[in-house]
Amino acid sequence: MAAASIPDSARPESGNVAIKTEPLDGDDVPPTPRDVPVKRDPVVPLLSPVSGLQPLRWSPDHRLAVCTSSSLSVLELLCDIHSSRQDLSLNRTSIPVPTQTHKLRVGPPDELSQAVKKFSLDPDPTVRQVFLADTVINPSVGVHSGMKFASWSPLGCDSSGRCLLACLTLDNRLTVHSSRGHLEWKLLVNLTENYGERLKQRGYAKKDNNPPQADLLDLAELQRRFRMQTPVKMEWSSIYTIKRVQADNSCVDEEMVLLAVLMENGDLVLWKFVLPFADGVDVVFYDLIESDVSRPSDLAWWEYENGSQRMGGLIVGSEVGPVKIMPVSLSKVKGYCTLRLPVILWKECDEIAVENIRCFSVMHPIHKTSCSLILASRGCYVFWCLLMVSPNGLNIHNSHITGLNSLPVVSLAVSQQEVAVYSCSMDGWIKKLTPTFTESSVIFKVEDLAQPETLTGRWIHGIAVSHNGAYVALVSAPGIVSSFHPFHKNFQIHFLMLKTPEAAASLLLKSPDQNLFKTADLLELVRWHVLKTKCVPGSLQEELNRKLQEVDSPYLWRIKLFLTRVLDLTLQAPRTEHKWKPRRTGVKVLVQEEDEAVERVEGAAGGVEGEAEDQRTEVQTLMQAGEMHLMRDHMKKVLGVVYLNTWVPQNICIPTCGLMDYLSRDPNDKDSEVLIGHIRKKLNKQTFPERCSLCQAPLPFTDCKQAVCENGHMWLRCVLSYQACQTLTFRRCLLQDCIARLPEPEDPEWIKKLLKAPCLLCDSPMI
Repeated sequence: MAAASIPDSARPESGNVAIKTEPLDGDDVPPTPRDVPVKRDPVVPLLSPVSGLQPLRWSPDHRLAVCTSSSLSVLELLCDIHSSRQDLSLNRTSIPVPTQTHKLRVGPPDELSQAVKKFSLDPDPTVRQVFLADTVINPSVGVHSGMKFASWSPLGCDSSGRCLLACLTLDNRLTVHSSRGHLEWKLLVNLTENYGERLKQRGYAKKDNNPPQADLLDLAELQRRFRMQTPVKMEWSSIYTIKRVQADNSCVDEEMVLLAVLMENGDLVLWKFVLPFADGVDVVFYDLIESDVSRPSDLAWWEYENGSQRMGGLIVGSEVGPVKIMPVSLSKVKGYCTLRLPVILWKECDEIAVENIRCFSVMHPIHKTSCSLILASRGCYVFWCLLMVSPNGLNIHNSHITGLNSLPVVSLAVSQQEVAVYSCSMDGWIKKLTPTFTESSVIFKVEDLAQPETLTGRWIHGIAVSHNGAYVALVSAPGIVSSFHPFHKNFQIHFLMLKTPEAAASLLLKSPDQNLFKTADLLELVRWHVLKTKCVPGSLQEELNRKLQEVDSPYLWRIKLFLTRVLDLTLQAPRTEHKWKPRRTGVKVLVQEEDEAVERVEGAAGGVEGEAEDQRTEVQTLMQAGEMHLMRDHMKKVLGVVYLNTWVPQNICIPTCGLMDYLSRDPNDKDSEVLIGHIRKKLNKQTFPERCSLCQAPLPFTDCKQAVCENGHMWLRCVLSYQACQTLTFRRCLLQDCIARLPEPEDPEWIKKLLKAPCLLCDSPMI
């Protein structure tokens, strides 16, 4: 494999640094109401105080993890198409902190208890105090309860195509969870137990496999065994594609993701997850990297990609001050280059802890090449480092941003859509850092993020930005009231808009993902604007129609269908009474007076209701047309897959003849006519009709959403294969839009692949 070396030119040059922290002319203009981020309801109260140094993490599938002392609370953002409320639609779940006691295994229990007794009563105060002050080794301190950290995997890692969730508790228990069902979490694997068992089999030896020379009665050896399996933090890599050799010596592509775990002694433990990951037995120990970092504090992945060239490593920060990149060997990944030596990003041991490491790739506007920008908080300062790969090697430029806050920075969040960094300190001040690249340095424009009045006087414990930068989530608690700290603190989650609906709509149309589910935070902003104004923005409608005339994209049709559905919600008459409320019977009204009042009201509102009804009929017609266009387009794709994967007439689960008859109703669809002609020749006049499982009567294909036999038995149809779902279990999309059947063991691979697709109408995963 190729390797990247570090030339002499990679030394930090303090003279090539320019940082803008003072305001320019016009920067001191007070913010207008449009510049102040809009606060979105609801404000979510937490049942327990937050825990951990970085309590908030937002996932690529729009779920916010909040670390608390009793559980890991998860808030899932949904673009609700069934409600006209303007509040954010949030599904709330939680993963409770385990109640059973967890202890790390470092050797024989008898020897451990003898060591604990010896060191707790040691006459030497330097030994006794070191042992008693260590919260991990000394059990008399008490067991800490709560979540320490949470990390989301990339999108598409679990069996439903969503994110895996790694959780680290304060008692050093590292587990991985997935949400297979709706609002349901399942424990997949306990990595702390797996690694402890591995260390036990190896005799608690180091990477060189040399057995330890001392036993647990040596304090240094006791500390080493605990620290080598005490997690500090963990982070997921991006998804890699590797070649796997099968039994017949053929190669197939296999996707994997790595979970890097930073231990207290500086070791980096890498676990391999083959995707889609569904069973904890499939997790594989990948590698152990000794970083030699004393008192490690934070961890992040550095991943560089420029064309076919890929490079990566692990950024490790220390409580002492230094920051370095450790090489990670991925020999089976095509085009991957491995660093020969660790890369020192900052070497000064100034006793300022490194926290909140963030790394993201940007395109350098001058050099026209990909580069990496690394940021981290160090006390009141923000450390930044620019990495650029050139033919001469790896070029490093670094410095610090000073004068941001009077208190230490507690959180950093990155919005990659607009390349902006948000920092906050505990006193509630949030700064927006916008980088501008020069030839060999970075200039940061520092702005204060104006906050709503509801956050005045509250302390901020952490922030997180949504996947596409539409929202920032904040966890806050009451500050000092009347010169006193409050006795009871109510922790709350707040959501602020970082983009205007117009900017969100523009990003939505230009999204490279072409997937509504991946852009759900932007879509929620547009939904809120339509519900608030009760109309679709004219600029968005014109641009959408123009793009649809240029290219017939299913993604654009889904946007149009979504906007039409939301607009239909605004035209629905509000409910004047609730069915669950008892009716009032105490007031007596004469029948003649009641009839006269009804006639007056109906006469005044008749014209308005008629106009609104006509408008709603028009909107519903557009909804049906959008759904039908997407359905017919997908039917042709399904028939194309059937044609390519069937060689002789055979009875498969897909209602091929019903789909052809349904598409034949449109005489102007020439593409369908040609495709149907080829398939009919292959079927050789055989029909293979669907039959009802209750009465064996034929199921005609008259509707693409449901099937009804002649005896009145009705079955819903799978939106992916159009087969009638005649089982008790099936999958439903996240927005409860459509259903899909579960794959059967006897299904061929091409049908199983077809059933892995997301919802046809909203791109949501099937759960």
